[in-house]
Amino acid sequence: MNEFIELGYVGMFVSAFLAATILPLSSEVVLSSLLLTDLSVYLLVAVASFGNVLGSCVNYFLGYWGCNKIIQKWLGVSEEKMRHHELRFKRWGTTSLLLAWVPIIGDPITIVAGVLKVNFIWFLFLVSIGKFSRYVVLAYSILYAT
Repeated sequence: MNEFIELGYVGMFVSAFLAATILPLSSEVVLSSLLLTDLSVYLLVAVASFGNVLGSCVNYFLGYWGCNKIIQKWLGVSEEKMRHHELRFKRWGTTSLLLAWVPIIGDPITIVAGVLKVNFIWFLFLVSIGKFSRYVVLAYSILYAT
């Protein structure tokens, strides 16, 4: 994580991007550390949000382009588990994309949205709202919860 922190805004972008993909990383530590520097809070939140949304787009297109072999082989997600996620997504609807920021369930939501070919504009809109809101709340909590 120190490597990301040392890179400032670029490190924030990369950590947020990777955290939103299927890799098990967290961008919260990087954001927390960078908020204690002289970098702009607003720019950090914007860069983190943009990187995180872009990472979710990678998941969306993995699902959209039918990369089931990759999903099944690399992530160990069986067809049965994938169907389970699809049914859950259909049950809660497209608005569940507002929860794409939630650890553990966020990545599957974005992948399933791609598999189900959810309208990309809606995907981008809802995921952006959720992820931006999370970073705003996180930054506010870190800076003003003393």
